[in-house]
Amino acid sequence: MEQLNKKGFEAYAVGGCVRDTILGKVPGDWDITTDARPADVKALFRRTIDTGMEHGTVTVMIGKTGYEITTYRVDSVYSDGRHPDSVTFTPSLAEDLKRRDFTMNAMAYSERDGLKDLFGGQEDIRRRVIRCVGNPDERFQEDALRILRAVRFSAQLGFEIEEETWEALKRHAPNLVHVSKERIFAELNKTLLSDHPEKLKLVFDAGMAPFVSPSFTGLLPAETVSLLPKKKHVRWAAVLAETSPEHVRKLLRELKSDNETTDGAADLTALLKKRPPENKPAVRKLLSRTGPDRYDELMLLYRTGFGQNMPENPEEGKRLLEDAERMKEEVMRDGDCRNLKMLSVTGKDLMEAGVRPGKEIGETLERLLEVVFEHPEYNTKEKLLSLL
Repeated sequence: MEQLNKKGFEAYAVGGCVRDTILGKVPGDWDITTDARPADVKALFRRTIDTGMEHGTVTVMIGKTGYEITTYRVDSVYSDGRHPDSVTFTPSLAEDLKRRDFTMNAMAYSERDGLKDLFGGQEDIRRRVIRCVGNPDERFQEDALRILRAVRFSAQLGFEIEEETWEALKRHAPNLVHVSKERIFAELNKTLLSDHPEKLKLVFDAGMAPFVSPSFTGLLPAETVSLLPKKKHVRWAAVLAETSPEHVRKLLRELKSDNETTDGAADLTALLKKRPPENKPAVRKLLSRTGPDRYDELMLLYRTGFGQNMPENPEEGKRLLEDAERMKEEVMRDGDCRNLKMLSVTGKDLMEAGVRPGKEIGETLERLLEVVFEHPEYNTKEKLLSLL
């Protein structure tokens, strides 16, 4: 910013970094707005990347950090409901701030000129409200992703959505059809991984759900989701706990989810339909299916109230989970066999003992593993071969 000022240009930190600083947070990145044209910016700095020249954005690299510098601009119409058809550069900071989504994101700051807050962003932050800049219908008509961004910011910051903004948001919910599933999923994940994941309910209250995905209906997250670790597959499993694993896969695939999230959420949802393990053989068997980490995630989901087959008596349920957790620690501590890799015989050992090559080898190993779940002391090569 000093470098731009030295050459006679205006330059301000703008948007989220200003908002976060006012909130007492350390910004994740810094965006800069200026009256300098992209060519002027490129001439001033040694290392630049043409990030979005048609929209006036150049990224300046200082060390390994990139700073997006964008020329003041006015957007034309948004024919596709997501992107301006064209942009016009302007010498006016006010015109540039006017096109932004919410008042808290429409502030600019420089050490030389101080804070430029033309739309009451500071006051809205103080009041903890999310309000559109200017006419909310116009802001949501321009870019439908802002509809979900309002919900996401509400969840991340614990703010309420101002009434006029909320009413406009509901009117424009159908415009989400213009937004890619990838972008929708990214916003939903940020909402779900926030400190207030229960705000996902606003997606349903605003009538957005059918436009997010045909399968995304009637799924209201409990407030206890916030007690779970901030892992996508765990929190999606909580939100979708009462649906089937098949439904989980269908919905998350429609949203273009990554496989790790889809598989993890579907797996946990299936496990939540069952009662927690009540003896050590059952613990060993469950560990063979889940591994220790997923076992712990499952116990957390049970503890947070998402199990579908828990005892009606809370005290009985609490004891059941305490026992399941204690037995898991004992099984891990004692090194009990809980998968084929830990079994003391291999397929080669079975063939040498006379078992025919082919699927019979796998079936026999699985049967021996079941025996060892019940009798961990049998996991010696001599004993297992004697059982053949």
